[in-house]
Amino acid sequence: MKIKIGDLAPDFTLQSHLEKEVTLSDYRGKTTVLVFFPQAFTPV
Repeated sequence: MKIKIGDLAPDFTLQSHLEKEVTLSDYRGKTTVLVFFPQAFTPV
């Protein structure tokens, strides 16, 4: 699937920093910022 600028993001579920599942559709209609920190604060 290819996403273009202006398309809605597909729904997905991730684990938060509080170890709770968070689903994108729970925030539909709200301004949402998703930030990834790959291996942040972990040894390489």
